[in-house]
Amino acid sequence: MHALKILVKQLDAELPLPSHATSGDAGVDLYAREAGTVWPGERKLVPTGIAVAVPQGYVGLIAPRSGLAIKYGISLVNSPGILDAGFRGEIHAIVINEGEEAFDYARGDRIAQLVVVPFAEQQFEVVDELPDSDRGEGGFGSTGS
Repeated sequence: MHALKILVKQLDAELPLPSHATSGDAGVDLYAREAGTVWPGERKLVPTGIAVAVPQGYVGLIAPRSGLAIKYGISLVNSPGILDAGFRGEIHAIVINEGEEAFDYARGDRIAQLVVVPFAEQQFEVVDELPDSDRGEGGFGSTGS
């Protein structure tokens, strides 16, 4: 497996750079640039202290951390957040507290994760009919759950 080079600008040199916790992990942790509290039902924009240059043909996906989700009900409102290749600003996580208690986080806490994946540009073609498939128009649990 080859490593994809991602250019990163440290906006806060005291925070760790994004890195894989273990070999083979898809995501890298993003860290809170400042401390804060997210109250039940509240949304908060949390800066991460970095900006990146996602290569053309790739997209950065900002995703919740499963540990925060199961332990505290912390997720991301727009999960996954989309980080386009042309964006050069600071990465922020739009955090929501879906738990029943206030969630306090400290500066430097892992708050979200970033996964960078290739994508295909879409080109749409209008047709009168779509090709048949086994599933057809079934959706919203039609396959059994």
